[in-house]
Amino acid sequence: MIAQRLIPHSLRPVVLRDELVELGDLFRAYQQRTEPDLGLLADLHERKARAFMAWADATDDINLRLEARRAEQAAVAARFQQLQRTGHGADGDGPTVARLLAVPTQWEHARSVLAHVADHSPLPGPEARLLTVMLTLRTAHAGTGNLVGQDLTTLGLTDPEGLVGELTCCGWLGIPGTTSDLLASRPENPTTVTVPSLVPHADGSGPFTFGKKMRPKLSGWAQRVVTDKKLRKAKAPAAARLLAMTLATRTSIDGRLGPGGRGVALESLAAWVPVDPEELQRLVDRLTAADWLTEAALTDSHLTGRLSERVLPLTCPLLSSRTAPDRPGQAGHRTLSSEAEMAPPD
Repeated sequence: MIAQRLIPHSLRPVVLRDELVELGDLFRAYQQRTEPDLGLLADLHERKARAFMAWADATDDINLRLEARRAEQAAVAARFQQLQRTGHGADGDGPTVARLLAVPTQWEHARSVLAHVADHSPLPGPEARLLTVMLTLRTAHAGTGNLVGQDLTTLGLTDPEGLVGELTCCGWLGIPGTTSDLLASRPENPTTVTVPSLVPHADGSGPFTFGKKMRPKLSGWAQRVVTDKKLRKAKAPAAARLLAMTLATRTSIDGRLGPGGRGVALESLAAWVPVDPEELQRLVDRLTAADWLTEAALTDSHLTGRLSERVLPLTCPLLSSRTAPDRPGQAGHRTLSSEAEMAPPD
């Protein structure tokens, strides 16, 4: 039995049934511990999430799928509790970072927006990608949002008016007047814009799961990143600001780049920040000069290094390399649904 559910003896493949039985035993053993081990508990919840998702696939039981999602959330919560106890450093000695986005669910929502835009970007190039991210964050909940000219002119775009025009011409963005009117908008008289693809369906569903109160928090975080004082002072281009935002969501808890601090794969990074390798090196150099990156190094396969201490409050750490996709559109966790994966060795 696991989670008050009987495991059918007839469940196949056998390796899934055995995994569920073992997990039930491990959870019962954990409950007998005199001292908590949050890292172990998170590992158990992650295993449970994968196993229950496979169980749901095998039986087409939506309740099992919901249980798998609850296990994923429990794993994230356990890891966050562990981080709160140990501080941000890998060795547990560093001070706790007061992040602008304070909890793991907010970090995952920020990544979900970047991933959505990477998969559904209406125009090529890093400038269009950055503007699309910022407009998506302004309109994510209802498909509409307010903009002023300064929202566009502070992004480091070479031709904000022309780019807005392209987004309207292709139908991705709707504005009530001209692009010149939008750029002339001031806080006392903002322009209401619409992104039709983000307007909720009749049942209220949309591409994102966060609510009305979460949207401005995410938008405010992104605005803080792209208008960072040193990036503005260095007149960083839009591509550098897009890279800064992306790397802020691809770090370990102490700011090292990539899952587990092992670096970000260039193949996946190119999906998030669409530039060629030579341009990427120039952008890395710009971020290093702006005290955003330190110890940065580009190899043939990875970007390694860490974010500087001054920007750690803007980071959205990856709590587990096993539950975080390394590229847009990639599954958030490995499942056990494949018969080939689960078959015992010959």
